[in-house]
Amino acid sequence: MRLTTYTDFTLRALIYLALNRQRLVRIADIAKAYAISENHLMKVVHQLGLAGYVETIRGKKGGLRLALPPEAINIGEVVRRMEPDLALVPCFEPTGICRIRPACVLKGLLGEALDAFLAVLDRKTLADLVRPQARLADLLALTPPRRGKAPGAA
Repeated sequence: MRLTTYTDFTLRALIYLALNRQRLVRIADIAKAYAISENHLMKVVHQLGLAGYVETIRGKKGGLRLALPPEAINIGEVVRRMEPDLALVPCFEPTGICRIRPACVLKGLLGEALDAFLAVLDRKTLADLVRPQARLADLLALTPPRRGKAPGAA
């Protein structure tokens, strides 16, 4: 199973936003952190907004933020929504034609494997992906969230 670059960018954008819950983020910030295309990210973010995962704020001080808590964003659901085609082989398609289809064991085996793959993703949320928060923040050159005293506290 191989996910598209689109889904990869989707998951990376969600991780970045989850690590930056305290501020608005620009597409350029995400692109720079991962060294990926802003143009591709614009399409990804648009779809994330349509799906209800991301909120976009327009204007000079605008940006992006998660529309849901990380615990509410299921990775299996995100992958299903963003992947255009989870058919592992052509015979998975309704119009798929194969000479051995009536006796084929391979289609069932591959279907079971796909179900197992998605079942693992269904057990995880975005919160699970950002558990090593400090390490991820360091790798993405982010300022880690402050712990302990609130800003301005003596």
